[in-house]
Amino acid sequence: MRSIASVQRKSTHFRYALTYVVITFIVLLMLNIYISTTSQKVFRNSKETSLLEKCQLASTEIAGLDILNFYTVSQAVSDMVVLSDMHMVVTNQSGMEIYNSEKMESTGSYTLFPEIAQALQGYNVFSWIYNDGTMKSCAAVPVYSYGTLIGCAYMMEYDNEQGALIKSLQTNTLLITVILEVLVILYSVFFSATFTARLRKIMLSMRTIREGDYSQKVSLGGNDELTVLGNEFNILAERLNTSEQKRHQFVSDASHELKTPLASIKLLSDSILQNDMDLDTVREFVADIGNEAERLNRMSQKLLSLTKIESQAEGEYEIVHIAPTIEKVMRMLTAIARESQITIQTNFSQDSPILIVEDDLYQIIFNLMENGIKYNIPGGKLTVDLYRIEDDAVVEFTDTGVGIPEDALAHIFERFYRVDKARSRKSGGSGLGLSIVRNLVERNRGEIHVESSVGKGTIFTLRFPVFDTEEEV
Repeated sequence: MRSIASVQRKSTHFRYALTYVVITFIVLLMLNIYISTTSQKVFRNSKETSLLEKCQLASTEIAGLDILNFYTVSQAVSDMVVLSDMHMVVTNQSGMEIYNSEKMESTGSYTLFPEIAQALQGYNVFSWIYNDGTMKSCAAVPVYSYGTLIGCAYMMEYDNEQGALIKSLQTNTLLITVILEVLVILYSVFFSATFTARLRKIMLSMRTIREGDYSQKVSLGGNDELTVLGNEFNILAERLNTSEQKRHQFVSDASHELKTPLASIKLLSDSILQNDMDLDTVREFVADIGNEAERLNRMSQKLLSLTKIESQAEGEYEIVHIAPTIEKVMRMLTAIARESQITIQTNFSQDSPILIVEDDLYQIIFNLMENGIKYNIPGGKLTVDLYRIEDDAVVEFTDTGVGIPEDALAHIFERFYRVDKARSRKSGGSGLGLSIVRNLVERNRGEIHVESSVGKGTIFTLRFPVFDTEEEV
């Protein structure tokens, strides 16, 4: 049994092809009708002008005769009849035949052609009939002598040559229409098949991604809208693949990091329950359990903070000066710095306003200054410099710590990455602080760079575009 998707694809293919065929057929049909009617109209007008002129010429010749009879009229129009190969009739004012080119003499009968009847009422009359390659033209004009109606001149002509020309034109037009329609059918089938095949590639890729394979790519070729759609799809798939890899890595890293303190807590609790310990040893074990629980709490808080940063929309931007935030953070960290014997020094050469979420700025500066204290040496120094370079406000955090190896510099902003795991664990580090900093900086259109030398210290540099007071928030 065919699947619904297969039926839909075929239905789409058929609809596209049918649409092109129907539209083209209607256009060609209208064009064919237009050419046919226009060509007939052109030939009719040409014949009308020609035949009425001949009738007027005959009328002039007849009007100049002193006597109207078969012989006088015959002599006046014989040359015209012979040369034109047409049927001509001349009547008096009553409609009685005076001259008939198909008869040798006048019979005195009345001719009841409708064209003659109208001409005897003073009108120039023309009628035209075309049927399957045969063209019949009739014309009649009144004959006046000194302003008095004395009769009419009637001409009838069969023009098979022009009739055949009209038929040939119509036949050729129809043939061209059929050929074009066949070509359109072939093209529409090919185009619709190609179009739906390219759409099918995108649909299959979407289905593959829906099933969890984010590595799927679409290759369509060409330079049309579908190609652009395919390229956008590939970009989306690549981002989804990257996000999925980060998610897996995050889950793996989080599980690994959380496992260690949990295992320690379990081991310590089992030891308390299974062994006879003195009260002091139990207290030490309980204190260790409390420390591990506190480490778990700090790690979970930072994980939540990082998740919120990545999932939440940007906060409300404000015009903020950096120096007051640095001073606020320094007051908060004074006790920790004093305990670690770290001296904090600030140099504010130029404090330019920036457009930023104020809470984000506080967290960025707090994390960087806290790291400069935690990973410094006893008696070391943390220097915070604030200045301006062109259109950027620059903040440098320089510490006299142990430094970061060159091979680790490219990874320090990754989640859970720690240069010295033992030292980080001892200081309560989770490997998430710098990752949080980088996300906050990038979310506020800033940049962060790091330079470090082992045994000399580390420099973190922040750059934010200066807010022009003439711009709107």
